[in-house]
Amino acid sequence: MNRLLLAGLLALVSGLTGLAADKQPQPKSQKELDAVKAMFEAQTPDARITAAENLLLKFADTEFKAIALYLEAASYEQKNDFEKMVIFAERTIEADPKNYASMLMLAGGIAKRARENDLDLNEKLAQVDKYAKNALEALKDAPKPNPQLSDEQWTATKKDYVSQAHEAYALSAMLRKKYDVAITEFKMAVEGAATPDPATMVRLGQAYNAAGKPDDAIAILDKVMAGSDVHPQIKQFAQAERVRAIQAKGGAKPPTPPPAAPPSTSSPTSRSRRRRRCWWPPGASTRPSCGARRSAAGATSRSSVRSPPTAPNRCSTRGWCSRSSPESSRPSTGYGAIWPGRPLWPVWPAGRRSTTSPSA
Repeated sequence: MNRLLLAGLLALVSGLTGLAADKQPQPKSQKELDAVKAMFEAQTPDARITAAENLLLKFADTEFKAIALYLEAASYEQKNDFEKMVIFAERTIEADPKNYASMLMLAGGIAKRARENDLDLNEKLAQVDKYAKNALEALKDAPKPNPQLSDEQWTATKKDYVSQAHEAYALSAMLRKKYDVAITEFKMAVEGAATPDPATMVRLGQAYNAAGKPDDAIAILDKVMAGSDVHPQIKQFAQAERVRAIQAKGGAKPPTPPPAAPPSTSSPTSRSRRRRRCWWPPGASTRPSCGARRSAAGATSRSSVRSPPTAPNRCSTRGWCSRSSPESSRPSTGYGAIWPGRPLWPVWPAGRRSTTSPSA
């Protein structure tokens, strides 16, 4: 359970938030008192939820209704069950319209889960601003919820609640891309808290980066990294954000590009080379199927299939033909041929080249 939630529970152990000290809720029977004690003594969120529901079910007119509902909302927040947290926080406000702890729980929860592509983003941000504003108004003249709290303890608790409200405002401004406003609100949240929250400091660093102020981001993130009691996961986020700030300054080396591919040694017509090479053996009168290993002229090994053609009437020098149509009366025509250095031209059957062949 986070620090602010613990502070809220401390404020509620002996009284209802928003009510004066002389109007503390009172149990009407010993059984109700036992149910209230079981609720406060529960050690886990599930046990606390069960005890609160038991109190509300058995004692429908209990004066601890708002406290029980708040404890359920806080327990669901601890379990990361946002939907049920919203339900019970809203029910708490219905029971106690000045319950600033529930207002801040809603403001922070909605702001942290809102995304800039949400279709109802404007509605969510309006809720955030409304709950944060109402909480600040309720805190101005909020009495000490527990008479046993010292003035110093109550002042520190109020500072932390006010800090929560400014953080909610800041998150709302970030989603609106009003980074200067977000920086101002985050600074008020950090500087105004009795004990600054490292997570809020990291968000301030994010706001500085978004506003194009990497030096300020590095300064606040270094403070987070130097903290001895900061959670390791928060330090990881701080380190990642610090790297972004350094990169924004141009102080980080750019990632090494992958090595360039070696130049291709294939000829410009390498696309044709991917075709299956099928040579006509010397003396063959018909074209065998491509890939055949034996022809009418006899056995042909794989190596001989891939060797240059030996028949002079199949191709001219330094080339090969993948398809041709030999006839005795006119030049043969070659298709799909590779010709390093010069193009292929028609070849007469007896090995005579056409007189119209291009020059080398």
